[in-house]
Amino acid sequence: MSAAGPQLPSLEVSVGRGLRLRTPIIAAAGTFGYGLEYGKLVALDRLGAVVVKGLSLKPCRGHQPPRMVETPAGVLNSIGLQNIGVEEFLASRLPALRRLGAKVVANCWAESIEEFAEVVGALDGAEGIVALELNISCPNRREDGAIIAGSPRMTREVVSLARRRSALPMWVKLSPNVGDIAEFARIAVGEGADALTVSNTFLAMAIDVEARKPALADVFGGLSGPAIKPIALRMVYEVSRAVEVPVIGAGGVFEARDVVEFLLAGASAVQVGTANLFDPRACERIAEGLGRWARERGISEISTLIGGLVGGKGGADHAVDGGRKGR
Repeated sequence: MSAAGPQLPSLEVSVGRGLRLRTPIIAAAGTFGYGLEYGKLVALDRLGAVVVKGLSLKPCRGHQPPRMVETPAGVLNSIGLQNIGVEEFLASRLPALRRLGAKVVANCWAESIEEFAEVVGALDGAEGIVALELNISCPNRREDGAIIAGSPRMTREVVSLARRRSALPMWVKLSPNVGDIAEFARIAVGEGADALTVSNTFLAMAIDVEARKPALADVFGGLSGPAIKPIALRMVYEVSRAVEVPVIGAGGVFEARDVVEFLLAGASAVQVGTANLFDPRACERIAEGLGRWARERGISEISTLIGGLVGGKGGADHAVDGGRKGR
């Protein structure tokens, strides 16, 4: 018998298509840069995955400042998906991420359906990318008056076209700014999505009362942080019961208990976003806390919590088998 002490619980989870993560903690796009910015503070190879800053076909400067403001229990931003472009990312960032052992998920976006195909095609097959995350839902790109994720037709067309252009596991990041998110989840899965990220930021605004004008130059922005967690949880619960693919929860994860809530609601993994702005080591800290939480309760595999909510709508009979969605 080993005298090494109590066995650590396994935090490993599956997010579909054979993609297994060592923990359910994923650094979200937008607050973790390209991952390299945190490389001296965080062991990237110990995270579940790193979702890089949203990539477009050409470099994008984003919106004019002011474009970020703190709000009660959250942050409001209108960055506008500023990025270096897919070509530069592949040339200068991805090789360094590979050397650090990071599991890289490439978040990507475009101004049109046709351009999405070009971005996805450029990323397909790049060594070191384990999945694509189609960002069709950022509330800060409304130059054409709408977002793709707000239209069933456009959602269907983008996901279908992206699926034909790439063999990589494909995650679709849904919008919370719709009437029925489960409807859009079913559309995305029907067109080939392997997993769904639920969800993006909530369209909101803040006002500078002294200046009597919007606090953000773009007027509206995306609200993230603890303020949105209860709504994000509800959406994860609804989506996980509407589709048979893994759901990745996002919205207000700051502590290990937040992760547990999302897993019980039906998420197979979670993304940590705003917490990184307050604590650069948030992802590692939360993963360590999750391990302690599980060990203290005698839980040997964290994946057994997935969909394990008791007493939800329909009762315990509707709990999701922790292994089913990961296959």
